[in-house]
Amino acid sequence: MALLMASCGDKAMQHKNGRYTVNTTTIAPDVIGYNGPTPLLIHISNDKVESIEVLENGESPSYFEPIEEELLTRWNGLTVNEAINAEVDAVSGSTYSSEAVISNVRRGLRYYQSHK
Repeated sequence: MALLMASCGDKAMQHKNGRYTVNTTTIAPDVIGYNGPTPLLIHISNDKVESIEVLENGESPSYFEPIEEELLTRWNGLTVNEAINAEVDAVSGSTYSSEAVISNVRRGLRYYQSHK
């Protein structure tokens, strides 16, 4: 089955076999962590967050690792609406990067809602 682009040439969202993947690289370049942008891939199936992956970024691995371990799974299984409105706290010691990830998730999910 062919991969369908859900937006006009920006490659921000892809759709395949009922699953959407939102790449926040182009839709949230202004969302900055401690050392720069923190782009994500957000996987959505049946209007629920399936998983979130971190893309290459300039954050220090020692500070970003707790975010990957503690923060990224907090949206899994939530509907897109629930995930956008979820009260998610930053990871202690990685506040700037955590806040950037939270902003990226919300922006990516809003993008999904308006472009699916």
